[in-house]
Amino acid sequence: MTKTKITAEEALAYHLEPRPGKYDIVASTPMATQRDLSLAYSPGVAVPVHAIAERPETAYDYTVKGNMVAVISNGTAILGLGNLGALASKPVMEGKAVLFKRFADVNAIDIELDTEDPEEIIKAVSLMGPTFGGINLEDIKAPECFIIEQRLKEMMDIPVFHDDQHGTAVICAAGLLNALEISGKKIEDVKIVLNGAGAAGIACLELLKSMGARHDNCIMCDTKGVIYQGRTEGMNQWKSAHAARTEARTLEEAMQGADVFLGVSAKGAVTPEMVASMAENPVIFAMANPDPEITPEEAHAVRADAIVATGRSDYPNQVNNVLGFPYLFRGALDIHARAINDEMKIACAKALAALAREDVPDEVAMAYGRKLAFGRDYIIPTPFDPRLIHVIPPAVAKAGMDTGVARRPIIDLKGYEAALKARMDPTASILQGVHARAKAAQARMIFAEGDDPRVLRAAVAYQRAGLGKALVVGRETEVREKLEAAGLQDAVRELEVVNAGNSRHLDQYKDFLYQRLQRQGFDDHDIRRLATRDRHVFSALMLAHGHGDGLITGATRKSAHVLSLINHVFDAKAADGAVGVTALLHKGRIVLISDTLVHEWPDAQDLAQIAIRSASVARGLGLEPRVAFVSFSTFGYPVSERATKMHDAPKALDAMKVDFEYDGEMAVDVALNAQAMSQYPFCRLSGPANILVVPARHSASISVKLMQEMAGATVIGPILTGVKKPIQICSTNSTVNDILNMAALAACKIG
Repeated sequence: MTKTKITAEEALAYHLEPRPGKYDIVASTPMATQRDLSLAYSPGVAVPVHAIAERPETAYDYTVKGNMVAVISNGTAILGLGNLGALASKPVMEGKAVLFKRFADVNAIDIELDTEDPEEIIKAVSLMGPTFGGINLEDIKAPECFIIEQRLKEMMDIPVFHDDQHGTAVICAAGLLNALEISGKKIEDVKIVLNGAGAAGIACLELLKSMGARHDNCIMCDTKGVIYQGRTEGMNQWKSAHAARTEARTLEEAMQGADVFLGVSAKGAVTPEMVASMAENPVIFAMANPDPEITPEEAHAVRADAIVATGRSDYPNQVNNVLGFPYLFRGALDIHARAINDEMKIACAKALAALAREDVPDEVAMAYGRKLAFGRDYIIPTPFDPRLIHVIPPAVAKAGMDTGVARRPIIDLKGYEAALKARMDPTASILQGVHARAKAAQARMIFAEGDDPRVLRAAVAYQRAGLGKALVVGRETEVREKLEAAGLQDAVRELEVVNAGNSRHLDQYKDFLYQRLQRQGFDDHDIRRLATRDRHVFSALMLAHGHGDGLITGATRKSAHVLSLINHVFDAKAADGAVGVTALLHKGRIVLISDTLVHEWPDAQDLAQIAIRSASVARGLGLEPRVAFVSFSTFGYPVSERATKMHDAPKALDAMKVDFEYDGEMAVDVALNAQAMSQYPFCRLSGPANILVVPARHSASISVKLMQEMAGATVIGPILTGVKKPIQICSTNSTVNDILNMAALAACKIG
């Protein structure tokens, strides 16, 4: 699979734009009137102050404490970069805070402490207890991290969790449980070799031993070799606790006959010869980042029976901490836990392992563009599996309740699961899935407007993200100048620039175009000018002849004009079945609106076809379609000539016997609001609609632009569907990221 390339310029731009950093703090209550302010602050705030003073536990009811985690570091062990100081660690801690929010809806704030003195850190963090519901320690070097975590656990009555240790351990344990299941072995019987005696390695062994692994079956190695009983060089109390009775003195010797290798060390630490010496069906977790101890290709070259996991997303079986810490804290916070104990970590590991064994829903497999089924290449769930949020936290919460660390036990676990499903934003998963499928497709994407800096930056991003090959239509000198002006001069050699003026396929394109347009008032001169001078037409001709797999255009010209030019090459008119579907992403919901591009004033039959096309797009995005034909009237009232076709469109679908939910006509609030919909018990929709079919293009445009400007909705589209080849038309105000998303959609052939 193509590896992702990220340049320093791109990384800096991501952290700089649209505002410095990666998160904002947003008010969750109204702040518009004087009354709001009086309730939020003085005098109204005095009431919860008194309540908390009398009953401290009510802080979880009246403040954000119960959903707030502190991400704390001193920057002494930043990723694999070493001790770069507290300030330099801030981008990483901000990122961790964002992951908490993205994956588990946990509010998190980063705190960087400018000291290497463990006692100062312990004192500072312990004094923050009233503010937070949990503490996540991050990137603190060993052995200080052990001391800090243990002391804080003893002092504080909220969870204290060092993710570098326990996060890695939990995911490692989950994957190992399944790997052993596949290889037909038991944890209490296997010989485990671990290389890397830092925080993560020690935590991995501790957790595995608490799950049944035998002490003398576990051999730990560091840079000086095997940690054996009696060794004195380079030892500390935490290493000594895992010293084994063994004659092995080197990693190579330890690996002979080993069932399991766990690596949290360095690139190339494991050789093919070591792998070859392992037991039957060896399990290899090469978790060093960014490069593993041994690659899956190298391991499988000598042992076809090996089950291999790494820390990388571009290989199967990624050991990724994001599978663990958000959900551990989610479950702990929801029971107002005093701690995260071993039982909760084990529950998390077992729940993850069990989830990987379950049948993967079609929408998840569709989102990733490949079949996901329990086996050697799928022993750990994918990080963007939407089931994680409602599977892992309940398991963690139950373990916390069973072991007595819950302040407020959850009585209705089924209701809790339903609440977890409802609280997560599905949109990010959808976009992630689209990009994953695009990466698998490796489409040659034609970017028609090579004179626009946004398009060029998107083309560079498309290729560097490993999504496929970017073909830019333009003049070589102009493209080079624009790239250099954008600070992407190193990308000049990467992109393939296609100049219509000197294309070797030009005669072929002209002949094709003449055959299509000769009876529509176009002479030979017109055809020549269209093919050589109009980049939209030329790009469409490239696509029509298989000289690219998809086309992105529209960033520089109005969509109606671009569509008319594309129609010179493709059949993309209303009569041809073309439809424009726009996706609106807002407040954790995704709603498709159609037709936003092609049909000016559709009749009832047209509306039915628009619904069918829209349902296809929805399924391409991993959504189960629920279509509402919307109007100002609801199920016949008030009576209006304007609403008649919306009333008749469902009848047209009735005759077609389609396989998705639909109903109408109805007002938008009925379509989108479950409570409003409940007033109409005969409504055929099982829940709020995710597709709105509107009466005309003007109403679609008004709806989309109003949501975009007033509500701040993210807009994707219009997604052109019903055309022979993947063509996506951006809007003239598209950002680089918008254009990149449209390219990913085209690569996935959504539409």
